[in-house]
Amino acid sequence: MWKPLVLLLLCSTIIKNLVVAQTNAIPEYVKQCRRDDPKLTECFISSLEHLKPYLAKGIPEIELPSVEPFKMDTLSLQLTDGPQGYKITLKNMDVFGSSEFQVKSMKISENGEPFKARIVIPKLRIDAKYTSSGVLIIIPASGGGDFHAVLDGVICDLSGKVSTSQRDGKTYLHVDSLNLHLDIKNADLKIANAFRNNRVLLEATNLFLRENGHLVIEAMQPQLQKKLAMEFAKLANQLLKHVPRDWFYVA
Repeated sequence: MWKPLVLLLLCSTIIKNLVVAQTNAIPEYVKQCRRDDPKLTECFISSLEHLKPYLAKGIPEIELPSVEPFKMDTLSLQLTDGPQGYKITLKNMDVFGSSEFQVKSMKISENGEPFKARIVIPKLRIDAKYTSSGVLIIIPASGGGDFHAVLDGVICDLSGKVSTSQRDGKTYLHVDSLNLHLDIKNADLKIANAFRNNRVLLEATNLFLRENGHLVIEAMQPQLQKKLAMEFAKLANQLLKHVPRDWFYVA
C-alpha cells in the first residue's frame, strides 16, 4: 500500500526539481559575463548587442513587445511663428530600425554614479498620421494625411541611474531615471495623401519639408528625446524585473 504513495512523492519531487531548474535557467536572450573579466565593459556591450534579434521580435514570456516597430503616441510641432504659424501634430507613430542599434561606448554605474552609453542607429524610419493648421509660407496649409521621415546617422547619448531591490532572495536592477540626447545627421521628410491630393499644396509642403528638415527635427527633438527616454526605460525595466542581477554573470 506504500508503493503508490512513495511513487507519488517521488514524482512530486522530480516535478518540483524540474520547475526550480527551469525557473533558474538562464534564458537564451541573456549573454553572461565573468565578474573578473578585465574587459567587463566590452562584454556588457556584447551582451546588449546579443539582445538585438530578441528586441526585434519581442520576448513573449516576459511580455516584452517587439520594437519593430517602436510605437509612440503624439508629437506636436510649431514650425513657424505668429498667429497663423504652421503647426503639425503627429499621431500613431511607428518607428522602424531601433533594433539595429550599435553600442559605441558604455560606462557602467558605480558608487551611485550614473551609467552612460553612446548608441548609433544607422537609420530610423517614422510613419505617422498627421494633422496641420496655419499658413505655410503664404499658402493656407491646414489639413491632414500621412507623414514619413527617414533619419540617417542617429546618435543617442544615454545617461541614467539604477537602483536595486530584493525579491525572493534575488537582487534585481531598476532604471530609475534615463536621459537621452539625439544627434541626427540627416533627415528626409515628406507627407502624402493630404489636402485631398491638391498638387499645389502637397508640393509646397514637401518643398518646405525638404528645404527645412533641420528645423522640423529641431522642433521635434525635445519631445522625441523625452518620449524615447520614457519608452526605453520602460522596456529596460520590463526586462530587468524578470532577470536577476546575478544572471548577467557566469556562476
